Amino acid sequence: MQLSFRKMHGAGNDFLVIDQRKGAQDVLATAAIRQLADRRTGVGFDQLMWIVPPRDAEHIADYRVFNADGSEVEQCGNGVRCVAWVIAQENGQEFTLGSPAGPVAVRILDESSVSVSMGQPEFDPANIPFLADARAPVYSLETGGETFSVSALSMGNPHCVLQVDHVADADVPTLGPLIETHERFPNDTNVGFMAIRNRGQIDLRVHERGVGETMACGTGACAAVVAGRILDELDEDVEVSLPGGQLMVSWPGESASVWLSGNAELTYEGTLNI
Repeated sequence: MQLSFRKMHGAGNDFLVIDQRKGAQDVLATAAIRQLADRRTGVGFDQLMWIVPPRDAEHIADYRVFNADGSEVEQCGNGVRCVAWVIAQENGQEFTLGSPAGPVAVRILDESSVSVSMGQPEFDPANIPFLADARAPVYSLETGGETFSVSALSMGNPHCVLQVDHVADADVPTLGPLIETHERFPNDTNVGFMAIRNRGQIDLRVHERGVGETMACGTGACAAVVAGRILDELDEDVEVSLPGGQLMVSWPGESASVWLSGNAELTYEGTLNI
């Protein structure tokens, strides 16, 4: 079987984007995804974005998200911007996509910049999911013989956010996997390490669930800004600096959607023989 693909990235977070709106709907097997994700013997990517026809007439297309390890996840902020870029080549500047986490409104800002609505953050521990007696702005989390103050929330997928003095000094390789699979996160979690520069700028590194540390994470950027806003340490519009580049996150507050803006870049196109 031959599949046309696009290799894309948003702030260095890279994707294999396959548009199957006119093709077979069955997604690739887990072993095939892992093989393609290998950076030595495959295409290499953090996530596979699989585009399919919409189930809702109000959506222009739906998409599914698969990590490099083959596991399916609910949402990917940088990936959806790349999906939006693909759709926009033939379908205009504003539209709605369907995702496992719900509808995503899209605004094409220019030829390489896209803004997407990531929905409202979820704080109820049962819906993150996170094991806690009640919602709190911060929780104590014990791991690796230490206790950390963390924020826990969902941006369509689970996130844990830790504040650090400097992201360069954060022990992401050790703490990321420990927190990702912590027993208090039944479905595992993405882990963000955030350093606040001022009320409008943060630095961030993210260990992504099922992938490891990536150059950027869109939902992780949203979760970090929301966590800082809940603690009244950040303003409504925040520039997020990640190893792969900058993203903009805007969140007026509770009951409002989080908007994520940033680049969506085509690296190359090709055909896969599966």
